[in-house]
Amino acid sequence: MDDSRPIFLQIAELIENDIIDGALPEEGQVPSTTEFAAFYRINPATAGKGVNRLVDDGIIYKRRGIGMFVATGARDVLVARRTAEFSAEFIGPLLAEAAKLGLTTDRLIDMIRTEGASE
Repeated sequence: MDDSRPIFLQIAELIENDIIDGALPEEGQVPSTTEFAAFYRINPATAGKGVNRLVDDGIIYKRRGIGMFVATGARDVLVARRTAEFSAEFIGPLLAEAAKLGLTTDRLIDMIRTEGASE
């Protein structure tokens, strides 16, 4: 856990990451709030707040008496949301800075390819 962000958001992000990575497949069962609370040594209400955030977003759903499950299409929704966030947070500022420096789109693409090849 990271102290810079609320724990419930981190719990929600952990679940989202597992859905995106395929560790939690669509219609797969999500660990319970009790399991999250015990594993991370947090208040069950905090874990529940993170889980309920995903329920409110339609990413996971409750089956009464059984548990929480990943909704059909959840991965696609998360990938689309994260792609939009990535673009707003990184691509927009990158393009603005490139424009300030007079870098063409082709030059910027070459720089990205070069940087990616070195990894």
